[in-house]
Order: sequence, then C-alpha cells, then structure tokens
Amino acid sequence: MFTGIIEHTGKVAKVQPLKGGKEITIESELTELLQIDDSVSINGACHTVISRNEKEFVVQSVEETLRKTTMGSLNTGMMVNLEDSLTMQKKLDGHVVQGHVDTTGIIRKIEEEGANWLITVEFPESFAPYLVPRGSVAIDGISLTVARLELTSFVVAIIPYTWEHTNLHEREVGDHVNLEFDVLGKYVLRAIETGFIKPNH
Repeated sequence: MFTGIIEHTGKVAKVQPLKGGKEITIESELTELLQIDDSVSINGACHTVISRNEKEFVVQSVEETLRKTTMGSLNTGMMVNLEDSLTMQKKLDGHVVQGHVDTTGIIRKIEEEGANWLITVEFPESFAPYLVPRGSVAIDGISLTVARLELTSFVVAIIPYTWEHTNLHEREVGDHVNLEFDVLGKYVLRAIETGFIKPNH
C-alpha cells in the first residue's frame, strides 16, 4: 500500500526481456532503503524487489502488468516515479494507493497557468464511474485531485514542487500514463452492483 506522495525518482538503468515479461533495473537513492522482497511503486505499479546493490534495485514485470500499464514502454535512461511501501510510522498525506493500475490514459493537453501546470488526461469511458470532481486519482503513482471532469477526460493542477520532483516535467502530449482510481469508490460501486447497497431513488 502507498500514499501517492512521490519522495524519490529513479532512472531506468537496464531492461532485459524475460519469458512473458521484463526485468527492470533502476538506479535511485531509494535503493538504500529497500530490501529484497520489499514492495515498491514504479510509476504507480507495485513491484517486488528481487535483488539490489548499493545503487540499483531490480524488479520483474509479468505479462499482465506489461499489458495493463506503461511498464512495457520503459527504456534505458527514462525517469520513473518511486515510492516505498506505507508503514505505520508514515503519514498518509495523499490517499490510499494500492499500486494496482486500473488502466492507462493519454495526456491530451499540458498548459502552464501562472506557477502551476494543468494536465488534461483522456481515459476509457468504462472507468467514468470511478471519478468525481475534487476526488482523488493516481497518475503514474502521484496522488492528485481532479480539478475538472468530463465524461472521458479530467484535468489536474500540478504545483511547481510536484512538477519538478516527479517525471511529469518530462511528459509530453500524447504520452500514456498509468491511472489508479480511488479504491474506496470501487468498493462502493461494487456494493451497489451486487445489491449490498441499494441507492435511494
């Protein structure tokens, strides 16, 4: 479990093919805090550390992860957002992020507005019920608030600190990003769908 507060970034040092997946080596200062078998969020996708040295750690992405996320498009030298897993000593400053990517979206617009940036992301219409205005969404693992919402797109406002300390400043229009919607909303919708909660009419 994670918070969506990105405290570290890393650089993809190596990508090697595996049968039905990829093995990815990442160089980051976060490495010194990680142990083998630890969970780590990479651009919002939860992975398990399988090996490490002083500067780098290694994870494996299976075929399902590559299909549902942007992990398959990672190349050597790319910057990634990283988050160590949540502990009882860590403040929940963002929102509950599982590291289970729901789908990918496409950046349709990046606008500079004063000191901030506005990013418009298009997403599949089937996921529209999972978003609400001023609700939470994780983009590449970053906990953000929906500022404006349409049927198949939403806008988030990015403050200068987040812009500078995540991979967002390297993103361009047309790039794909990982999206994870608020797990609390998913449980409510599931309860309604199965009849455990009956909405009032």
